[in-house]
Amino acid sequence: MKARTLIKIFSGIDTADGDGVKLTRIIGSPQLNMLDPFLLLDCFASDQVQDYIGGFPEHPHRGFETVTYLLNGKMRHKDNAGNEGIIEAGGVQWMTAGRGILHSEMPEQEDGLLQGFQLWVNLPRSAKMTAPRYQEYAPDTIAVEQLAAGGSIKVIAGKTDQDTLGPVKNDYVFPTYMDISLPAGSSFSQAITKGHNAFIYLLEGEVLIGSKSEGTSDSEQQTLSAKNLGILSDGEQVSVTAGEQDSRFLLIAGKPLNEPVARGGPFVMNTEAEIQQAFIDYQRGLF
Repeated sequence: MKARTLIKIFSGIDTADGDGVKLTRIIGSPQLNMLDPFLLLDCFASDQVQDYIGGFPEHPHRGFETVTYLLNGKMRHKDNAGNEGIIEAGGVQWMTAGRGILHSEMPEQEDGLLQGFQLWVNLPRSAKMTAPRYQEYAPDTIAVEQLAAGGSIKVIAGKTDQDTLGPVKNDYVFPTYMDISLPAGSSFSQAITKGHNAFIYLLEGEVLIGSKSEGTSDSEQQTLSAKNLGILSDGEQVSVTAGEQDSRFLLIAGKPLNEPVARGGPFVMNTEAEIQQAFIDYQRGLF
């Protein structure tokens, strides 16, 4: 199988969103506007309550999906359809905004570490006006595969080479979303559908991406350091080797939609006219 290699690295920009929540915007920044079908990736991590206590008060969305994955802390979500619940550390919520929803995500804590990610996944033209829905999974409902050399793969979406299946269902972009921990010096490989855009975000440690040619000194491995996102080339498989320290990273991939993208704040459609209509519908209380 053709190996994927590391072709670009991005560190993101420090910014704030919601009611002053400090975060790092990695996708959706001036450096990396999008990686079809992924529109945005934010990382938030702080044990300073003033950095996150304002949360994300009620706001609208239309035309895409939001994915909230918490590593530490708790957040309460609520929407205008009467849905409400708490996302706990290790849990994930995959929300399809579809034709329109008003929702909020607020910290369910007044101290301690709050850490996690929000990923925006585009919807195809045919599904942008679908009914809103949720896929929400508590930590103990998400499959974890133990690796032979130590370490683990937490499978939120997609399937490992050993057939461990994530609970999230998505027939639009057929996503892969895995949280992988590797002991120092150990390796991991995973098949990724050819043609899907893919990236790795490294939370901890340092990794080598690619494979070293057997019997030669030639190497196609590139280094990715912590707090960086690495875009992978096209191919059918990725290999990752941890450096001198234990490493942890997200592996995310999905089928590109190859459709026009028009953005207007919390709305993502195909044309500017559709964005204008979204604002009109929101102002008329039609969400």
